Amino acid sequence: MIDVEDLISLVHNYNPRTDEDLIRRAYAYGREMHAGQLRRSGEEYFMHPVAVAAILTEQRLDDAAIVTALLHDTIEDTKSTFSEIERLFGREVAELVDGVTKLTNLQLASNETKQAENFRKLFMAMSKDLRVILVKLADRLHNMRTIKSLPPEKQVRKSHETMDIYAPLAGRMGMQWMREELEDLAFRVLNPEARNSIIRRFITLQRESGDVIQQITQDIRKELDREGIEADVFGRAKKPYSIWRKMEEKGQGFSRLSDIYGFRVITQTEGDCYRVLGAIHQRWRAVPGRFKDYISQPKSNGYRSIQTTVSGRDGKRVEVQIRTRQMHEVAESGVAAHWSYRDGVRASNPFAVDPAKWLASLTERFETEDHDEFLEHVKLEMYSDQVFCFSPKGDVVKLPRGATPLDYAYAIHTRIGDSCVGAKVDGIRVPLWTRLKNGQSVEIITAEGQRPQATWIDIVVTGRAKAAIRKSLREEDRERYIKLGRELARVAFEHLGKKATDKALRTAAKTFGLSSSAELLARLGSAELRAQDVVEALYPELANTTGDEIDATRAVIGLSPDESFTRAPCCQPVPGERIVGITYRGRGVIVHAIDCPVLEKFEEQPDRWVDLHWHSGKHPAVHNVGFLLTIRNDAGVLGRICTLIGEQKANISDLEFVDKKPDFYRLLVQVDLRDVEHLHTVMTALEAESDVAEIERYRNPERAM
Repeated sequence: MIDVEDLISLVHNYNPRTDEDLIRRAYAYGREMHAGQLRRSGEEYFMHPVAVAAILTEQRLDDAAIVTALLHDTIEDTKSTFSEIERLFGREVAELVDGVTKLTNLQLASNETKQAENFRKLFMAMSKDLRVILVKLADRLHNMRTIKSLPPEKQVRKSHETMDIYAPLAGRMGMQWMREELEDLAFRVLNPEARNSIIRRFITLQRESGDVIQQITQDIRKELDREGIEADVFGRAKKPYSIWRKMEEKGQGFSRLSDIYGFRVITQTEGDCYRVLGAIHQRWRAVPGRFKDYISQPKSNGYRSIQTTVSGRDGKRVEVQIRTRQMHEVAESGVAAHWSYRDGVRASNPFAVDPAKWLASLTERFETEDHDEFLEHVKLEMYSDQVFCFSPKGDVVKLPRGATPLDYAYAIHTRIGDSCVGAKVDGIRVPLWTRLKNGQSVEIITAEGQRPQATWIDIVVTGRAKAAIRKSLREEDRERYIKLGRELARVAFEHLGKKATDKALRTAAKTFGLSSSAELLARLGSAELRAQDVVEALYPELANTTGDEIDATRAVIGLSPDESFTRAPCCQPVPGERIVGITYRGRGVIVHAIDCPVLEKFEEQPDRWVDLHWHSGKHPAVHNVGFLLTIRNDAGVLGRICTLIGEQKANISDLEFVDKKPDFYRLLVQVDLRDVEHLHTVMTALEAESDVAEIERYRNPERAM
């Protein structure tokens, strides 16, 4: 365990003005509070807070952060309290320790709904002081470095949590070194065989081809010396997990994976960065599509660097990052560079990002109440790299890798995204699902009256675009459901000889505990409520409330006990419609709708007419009715139509294509229904569907019995 004087020495190296007494008091207090506590490894527990503090000294953080690291487990694991830490070490330290404690208590490995809520809490804690998450990340890093002492099942859980949450968060904050180490430590637990395999292959490669890193480093230095450029050159092999991820993404074996080495060139000035780039590209062939200039277009976390990949010695691909010393410091520390100290004063690095602005840019896209959406947006933003596109006026728009013109449109304004009908990239009309590339100019074409389509959800990648599209679709669905619900209510009320007045609907809404009649109608339209339930709630004495279904063979009143009936196939009458019977010798009574044209044949035979009507009450869905539908000829349309009918609790008993054209289909669908209310429900739902051009009830006099 590092003793207090060694820890102070580490801080003193970058901050000679450090408050040594404060650190000594915090060290002594933490050690006293954790006295007698042991880690699972058997070591004194206090060695962990000290190791966390030492990690933070590598980032040259201020005294408050170092003291917080020493005390970060005291409130949770000892008899210490917030008020006591505030009294001994000040309000700033007490709030930081409390913030780390709250983060520690979040159960981030739970189910996804809770995980989304935990992300919200995590961002809330970060928003107060970002140093809270810096201490937490250092805490997680040391725990992962010493994870072997934990039981195997806990190692796996912690490693998944690290890979899913903490490593991407470190990367998003610009602390790439920490992200890579966290990923590799988790990879060691989750897939040790794959990691060991990659390490063995590295050893074999080095034995076969020598020290490639040293050779390429010398090659780069020679080129820079020839151009008279002063710069430091460093090379390294990429981490096993980074290589494994590339193998998985590209579907290639290790032997075919070329860019497994990375090199950094640290220059004196920004101008030298571009001179280095020129020297490297003159000497080696650049790999197309692998050049990024984050100096002219920095990342939101302050990262600046020129990145290029070239075919180096023996055709091996190598990645080269070129940046100045100040850019390098921010690239290593990320957002943490804001608190960095040098020679006792806060470092005045012009590239360090204001943490408050960075956090605002990270969270502005997460303004949604849906847990699943929120979690999806968080993960999208965590893992994203960026592309930079230009507006027609030359403004720069930052987007995640894989973004489309629709993402670009929503990044400008929700109104632009909602009304988007097309896009031009570099002056050429392109489909909306086109993936944008760095440096492209994008122009959005809009049209009044355009609304987001459901298919757009699968096209966009940004959280902001997905949230806006879903919100618009929900609003559009609500309007459609209200319209459908109003028609269903009208039919149900008229069936009892009543009218669906605004007052009646408001009363019904109150009965069901709903806020308004519009909410009642929306639920009727979305099938969350049945129109029958609404009328029964208002008029129980008129409606059938027994819940017993009427026997379909005895559904008609007016027949003698020994007479049977059959529904006429020409008009297919259903309960609730006015009917009349025609007697046939040996065939019983055929029931027709009162407006069936076939009845004209029997005008001169009044003795065959039987006055009939349907039983009032709940009929089973066994009454077959035909619909003639004209629908758009497009992928998935027929499936959606069938699903829509099923959602209305109606069964399709037969389906026949009447006509097929390039643009549309005409088909006859036979559906089993309960009654006339059910009939209107299905027809109204189909009429409201945008892919249905026309619908009519099918009646065929030629099918008369």
